[in-house]
Amino acid sequence: MIEEGSKSTKSMVEKRQLFMEMRAQNFDVIRLSTYRTACKLRFVQKRCNLHLVDVWNMIEAFRDNGLSTLDHNAEINVSRLETILSSIFYQLNKRLPTTHQINVEQSIGLLLNFIVATYDSEGHGKLTVFAMKAMLATMCGGKILDKLRYIFSQISDSNGVMVYAKFDQFLREVLKLPTAVFEGPSFGYTEHSVRTCFPQQKKILLNTFLDVLMADPPPQYLVWLPLMHRLANVENVFHPVECSYCRSESMMGFRYRCQQCHGYQLCQSCFWRGHASGPHSNQHQMKEHSSWKSPAKKLSHAISKSLGCMPMGEPPHPVFPEAAERPQDLAHTTQLRPVANNMNDTVLISPGTPTPSKSSTLESPSRLDEEHRLIARYAARLAAEASNSTQCPPTDLSFNFDANKQQRQLIAELENKNREILQEIQRLRLEHEQASQPTPEKAQQNPTLLAELRLLRHRKDELERRMSALQESRRELMVQLEGLMRLLKDEEQKQASQTGSSPHSSPSHSASCTMPMPIRSTSAGSTPTHTPQDCLAGVGDDVLDAFSQGVPRNLRNDLLVAADSITNTMSSLVKELHSVDDGLEDEEEHLRNGREKVSSLKHSGKRQSTPSF
Repeated sequence: MIEEGSKSTKSMVEKRQLFMEMRAQNFDVIRLSTYRTACKLRFVQKRCNLHLVDVWNMIEAFRDNGLSTLDHNAEINVSRLETILSSIFYQLNKRLPTTHQINVEQSIGLLLNFIVATYDSEGHGKLTVFAMKAMLATMCGGKILDKLRYIFSQISDSNGVMVYAKFDQFLREVLKLPTAVFEGPSFGYTEHSVRTCFPQQKKILLNTFLDVLMADPPPQYLVWLPLMHRLANVENVFHPVECSYCRSESMMGFRYRCQQCHGYQLCQSCFWRGHASGPHSNQHQMKEHSSWKSPAKKLSHAISKSLGCMPMGEPPHPVFPEAAERPQDLAHTTQLRPVANNMNDTVLISPGTPTPSKSSTLESPSRLDEEHRLIARYAARLAAEASNSTQCPPTDLSFNFDANKQQRQLIAELENKNREILQEIQRLRLEHEQASQPTPEKAQQNPTLLAELRLLRHRKDELERRMSALQESRRELMVQLEGLMRLLKDEEQKQASQTGSSPHSSPSHSASCTMPMPIRSTSAGSTPTHTPQDCLAGVGDDVLDAFSQGVPRNLRNDLLVAADSITNTMSSLVKELHSVDDGLEDEEEHLRNGREKVSSLKHSGKRQSTPSF
């Protein structure tokens, strides 16, 4: 019991889902019932994906499911209706690309619930074949002309004449659609609906039927039908115009221009909601525009119209033959092509089946008359030129003929020369491309050579950096050696002078007097004094010991030891520099050989690429 209750609740939610979504769109704010009804039905059409099914595909589905042979008043149950809808949407998914596939189950559920709510409000579980055909043919995609032709084939007799009783039945069924979207008070069925559409009792053929239903304006009860198709056509139309009310810089869809207020234009949203500003009023007459034309196009259109270059009085639809056509053989139907007839369903003929001529079915008498007038105008112009040419003297004619012949010959010769020159240019271009293309041997050698050149450059850069570092070290050592030699010389001079003046004084004592030594202290608060050791940073350990010892020692010996150490360091440095120079010479020789090899390859390539004439 709980499961049955949950299923019934789910089915009720699915039935109300489409109407709840439609209410969320807030279409009821549209003040005009015609636009309100068309917008609601267009929403249902798109939500159920019926706009993707063409009317001819719908007719084919009717035929494949055996509905063409059934009587209009025959009843089908909901399960068979679901089967028909399943075949329609599954065939649709086969025609659509994989990136635009639809949710078949959802589309079937939404459309099935909408049809049942529209045509089986009492819950009998059945609906007539004609009601289903009328609803699906009206709500599917395609041109309104094709839909009306199919509907006329359903309500006409074998002679191609409309049956008023069948048209009345069609109005009963199709006007249930506005009622289903809560617009019944404006477009509900009445007993006078047929007489409103066709006020005079007369024989209604296909062309008359199309003239009435596609007129401007159409019958009041069906005025929403052509508007729904116009809505589909202008959904993506862009108008680069500013709305005079909401100040939107562009419009999508319809555009409305006031016939009294200069330059006053409204977008479809503002017009449908009755918005107005400034001197404009909702009582003013508005003109609906479904496309945008630039001022240049408007000017050219007006000029063409004034010069008579455009056909005037074009009917809204092509004129079809009045006589009813015989049924066609459907045994080998391979191509979908509509043919107007009086059968229950418009047939789909194969390419080999004879069809009416294109001039009799697709072109109107006014268009043919316009073509005849243009042909007559051109014929008169040619006749006038011929008469003018016959009035010229014979000598002039022969002279003109000879001059024209010479000009034609000259043009032919120039064209031949131009053709030969182009061929020669093409040949030279091909030869140059072939010569400039590298051979397989070059293709194998070039990568290796380039790699060697890159390695040589890298090695050269490393050696240059190392050379600069060594030179900097040598310069620093020379500066230090020069300072030490100067100190040694000063010390020798002082010792010589002290020896001559005071023979009892010792060198160590004089050295200690002339150059105080730093005294090492372990106390934390002592501060070392400035000594010559500060300028000997980077010198060897022997030199540092000579100046850092706190006890007296022979400074001359220490300096000599330091000089010997520096001399050894310099000799090793000079050897290393000589080895670096030899390496650089080898690398430069290797680089020079590589460059010579590259230049020889380039010269040989140039000699091969030079075209020979």
